[in-house]
Amino acid sequence: MAEDNDSGPRSALRRKLLMGLAGLPALAMLPRGAFAAAPATAAINTTKLAVTDSEVTVGILHSVSGTMAISETGAQQAEKLAIEQINAAGGVLGRKIKINQEDGASDWPTFAEKAKKLLVNDKCAAVFGCWTSASRKAVLPVFEQYNGMLYYPTFYEGLEQSKNVIYTGQEATQQILAGLDWVHKEKGGDTFYFIGSDYIWPRTSNKIARKHIENVLKGKVVGEEYYPLGHTQFNSVINKIKLTKPKVIFTDVVGGSNVAFYKQLKAAGIDLSKQTLMTISVTEDEIDGIGGENIAGAYACMKYFQSIENENNKAFVAAFKKMWGEKTVIGDVTQAAYLGPFLWKLTAEKAGSFDVDKIAAASADIEFKGAPEGYVKVDPNHHLWSKTRVGRAKTDGQFEIVYTSPELIRPDPFPKGYQ
Repeated sequence: MAEDNDSGPRSALRRKLLMGLAGLPALAMLPRGAFAAAPATAAINTTKLAVTDSEVTVGILHSVSGTMAISETGAQQAEKLAIEQINAAGGVLGRKIKINQEDGASDWPTFAEKAKKLLVNDKCAAVFGCWTSASRKAVLPVFEQYNGMLYYPTFYEGLEQSKNVIYTGQEATQQILAGLDWVHKEKGGDTFYFIGSDYIWPRTSNKIARKHIENVLKGKVVGEEYYPLGHTQFNSVINKIKLTKPKVIFTDVVGGSNVAFYKQLKAAGIDLSKQTLMTISVTEDEIDGIGGENIAGAYACMKYFQSIENENNKAFVAAFKKMWGEKTVIGDVTQAAYLGPFLWKLTAEKAGSFDVDKIAAASADIEFKGAPEGYVKVDPNHHLWSKTRVGRAKTDGQFEIVYTSPELIRPDPFPKGYQ
């Protein structure tokens, strides 16, 4: 039959699919049962989730509009890539994943409203989303009330643990404390100026950072300023930095405000090749808007940079650019968002169910060897074991990795002495 020969449409489709699969980094790490016959719906869905014999519905909830869109666009792109790859490999428990997407619009009440819709109206089996801690705090009561499961991708302040959340980013001990230790040792950081956006994550992160600087590093915080999301006028605080001359500018400004901050910093004559600046919030996604020439020389502490050299990451970057364009960049939260759908798939197949209680119970010790950052594991506290890395921003918008922790760091969302 013509459609079965090398030139027919079926063979062409098969070749196209196989070529696509060859570029998918995580497929080799999926369980052998990925292509097995689908179990009966009644056996794997006892709580009336949106699961049919052929599909399972999940939600994506990020800001695709407003000041946080600059940061969150990459996360939803990564989640869609992961879901496309999982579907190409046979889906989850024999079912293809269907996406319902909502826009949190950089507004915390909107996030809560959309979360309720995804859980109550759409009956999503899992939701991948949020970026800011403010948005996560807004939706957390909704997920706990309606027993949903959220995969949250952003580095955050810690001091939280929920049955209904898997935290795929880093908490404070893995990022903030490790980053401060590095900048103190390698750059002589003993005086710090804090600049952050005015909401829970920067304020709590800086509270933790201050305790570490004063009590452990025996240093001093010489200034601390906060600005509303979307703020664009930083000349006043830049003048204060010039007067106080801190060894380290420590920043957790988020979203579009970063564009103005780094441009004004450069315009004021602050040379980041001489003045040490460490950010825990700027990734390649934000530099795409800031411009590499405006932030070159700054240090960032994350668990992932696009420049990581390993086979998983090489394949991930290639697949991401193929899907979203060669000019796209990939930051820490984008990669952490990519982990969510794979961790959910692995957990559902371990549990043999989509039921949220069973997913929550089965999450501990789930291992994902296909992560672009390298091997990761879910701790019983629902956070990931991961490495800490420090990168130095370059003019091309990428980071040169200057430090990688030798071992995976166990997550500790409630560190003693920092609460």
